Amino acid sequence: MQVNILEAKSQLSQLIKSAQAGEEVVIANRGEPVARLVPIGAPTGRPVPRLATAREWAPRQPGGVAQWLEAHPLPAYLRRSAQEIDAAIQEERDAWE
Repeated sequence: MQVNILEAKSQLSQLIKSAQAGEEVVIANRGEPVARLVPIGAPTGRPVPRLATAREWAPRQPGGVAQWLEAHPLPAYLRRSAQEIDAAIQEERDAWE
């Protein structure tokens, strides 16, 4: 079964039940598969990686994350103004109603 992210967000409980029943659930972003939901006990042939904590992930240098972000800015095509971000958030909220 493949579902898009928006559908997965709204039907997560049902998708988890499907995965527990042995069905593989593929989550897609605009039709492109990006994640797979499988039961934790399902043999995958590879170990499940441990998630890093925020402290482990943060760059270890003076100034921390803020300095790292300044040294590694987003590419121009990913940058958005505060107004664009606010508009996108409002659009998303309006879609919930």
